Amino acid sequence: MGLFAKFKAGLAKTHAKLTHELKRIVTRSPKLTAESLEEIEHALIAADLGIAMTTQIVAAVKLAYETQGTAGLDYLAIARAEIEKSLSSNQPDLIKVAHGTTIVSIVGVNGTGKTTTSAKLAHYFQAQQKSVLLAACDTFRAAAIEQLKLWGKRLEVDVIASGYGADAASVAHDAVTAALARKADYLFIDTAGRLHTKHNLMQELQKLHRVIGKQLAGAPHEVLLVLDGSTGMNALNQAREFHKAVPLTGLIVTKLDGTSKGGIVVAIQKELGLPIKFIGLGEQPDDLQPFDAKQFAAALFEE
Repeated sequence: MGLFAKFKAGLAKTHAKLTHELKRIVTRSPKLTAESLEEIEHALIAADLGIAMTTQIVAAVKLAYETQGTAGLDYLAIARAEIEKSLSSNQPDLIKVAHGTTIVSIVGVNGTGKTTTSAKLAHYFQAQQKSVLLAACDTFRAAAIEQLKLWGKRLEVDVIASGYGADAASVAHDAVTAALARKADYLFIDTAGRLHTKHNLMQELQKLHRVIGKQLAGAPHEVLLVLDGSTGMNALNQAREFHKAVPLTGLIVTKLDGTSKGGIVVAIQKELGLPIKFIGLGEQPDDLQPFDAKQFAAALFEE
């Protein structure tokens, strides 16, 4: 399956809801009235595109209507163009340090799919002929260590791990030591899920980052927050709070294939200005794809 086909399939629920609503509004009221504008606004907000993006699209629709009337007025094309324009500054490429290992810390709340995402990232870079290592630093959840080891076995990637309840920072330290010794291109650190409201857990994450920063200047080079796209606007609150505690370098939005709220990707990027690095569009290892603004906008609004 090609990349656009993946985006289209993964965003099918969001696309279906958005296009159905916009077509219904246009069919019922070819003239742009205050009522139909309000309905367009509601449809966009319901897909979790956020207030700022919705306002931008509605303004573009009004302008197009005032300058050309209803002739050839295509709401879907306008929305697509505005989203593409808004996301065009997005830089999805992962940092790669010039020499040595790039350390990537994967953070987020419980249940967003961090462990699976860490493994899928390893698979993605492995497919690009990069050498990768995984670190099982979620020592709170016993199953997380086993889950990562199973992924490691499946992908033939080494996993640096300790036991359940071990000090996460010391596991990270061992993993960095191993990655540097083996001259790995990337080390992906799977950290424990933590609520953004739990101060002590956030401090523990800060400690983990300090430990690896002392070991390797500039590390972690990427701090990626994994967000569950199906939680909609709640994901935006998580992103805000995590960004305050540990400066994030980018976002990974997962589970977009199961939600009609895929617009949250746009809302988060628009408000926080953090690049969307990857999006999760399914269960398979290659269903984690680098974010592409043009293909994303097309998958949301193209007929």
